[in-house]
Amino acid sequence: MGVSFSQGWINANGIKTRYLHAGSKDKPALFLLHGTGGHAEAYVRNFAAHAEHFSTYAIDMIGNGMSDKPPVDLEIPVYVKHLKDVMDTLGIKKASVSGESLGGWVAAGFALAHPGMVDRIVLNTAGGHTAFPEVMERVKTLSMAAVEDPSWDRIKTRLQFLMHDKSKVNDDLVAVRQRIYKAPGMVDAMRRTLVLQEMEIRKRNLLTPQQWASIEAPALVLWTSHDPTAGVADGKKLSEMIPNSRFVVMDGCGHWPQFEDAETFNRIHIDFLLGRS
Repeated sequence: MGVSFSQGWINANGIKTRYLHAGSKDKPALFLLHGTGGHAEAYVRNFAAHAEHFSTYAIDMIGNGMSDKPPVDLEIPVYVKHLKDVMDTLGIKKASVSGESLGGWVAAGFALAHPGMVDRIVLNTAGGHTAFPEVMERVKTLSMAAVEDPSWDRIKTRLQFLMHDKSKVNDDLVAVRQRIYKAPGMVDAMRRTLVLQEMEIRKRNLLTPQQWASIEAPALVLWTSHDPTAGVADGKKLSEMIPNSRFVVMDGCGHWPQFEDAETFNRIHIDFLLGRS
């Protein structure tokens, strides 16, 4: 509400990719990456604040949202290549990359694969460093239930998993995700997304301590007091592996702090991206 933005699709090396954009394209570029089974609307509460400082893009990553869903298993190198193709198509040579959950894992992978294209990275309740069977099973169960039977209640339950305060899951968010999950081909696409919740596949995609230590870009590791996928100690351990990193914990939030407490998130996030903290 009250934000000047555009929605569009680009052909990123053969992948029709949906984006939301706000802010002058003369400003530094910022990419916002959603989590498993997610979409650009994960960041609807962050566009107004960030558009004041950045040319801000939130994309539906390959196989997710309203972007193309090719018949390939979605391991981290696939996502990294897609982001590179998106930036190349848009003519963006360098950007900051901020991702939550899976998106943070992709942001770290991108920073390793293309260090010259990255200004700063934000790892927001990020994956890529843990493999907890009970969490992986929970993500698989909730996600497949929501896409196989995309009823209002199933979708809402999946989204409530992301929040400490379940009341923050509003009707607009449920309706958007329900529209996406009802689209043809989503069941198969979700299975390809969830390969990272299979232990053998996940382990070969996890970044090693040496890889985390090789990240050159300044990093913000942003965690929460009630993240359902990993504890504060896990987030701190991740931060300690990255040489040039800052660790911040947001209280009273779950897996989506950028949505659940947008005001606090925006302040912390923007200060870091602008080099003010």
